[in-house]
Amino acid sequence: MTLDAIKPGSGGVIAAIGGEGALRRRLLDMGLTPGTKVQVRKVAPMGDPVELFLRGYVLTIRQEDAAKITLKEGAAV
Repeated sequence: MTLDAIKPGSGGVIAAIGGEGALRRRLLDMGLTPGTKVQVRKVAPMGDPVELFLRGYVLTIRQEDAAKITLKEGAAV
């Protein structure tokens, strides 16, 4: 399951980060690393951007980028 498919209030543990080059490096630099617990807090009315809570802070990313983040099956926050 990817992060863009998660409903607000739900979350999981990051299994893998997709993408390549600068995009992947940017996601990793923002703290989106495998093994990190992440929760979807809000989704904008048109679906983009997505507000996440991880590592004690709030992060907002584009839905397109959230689609590149895979969560572990059955892992809850």
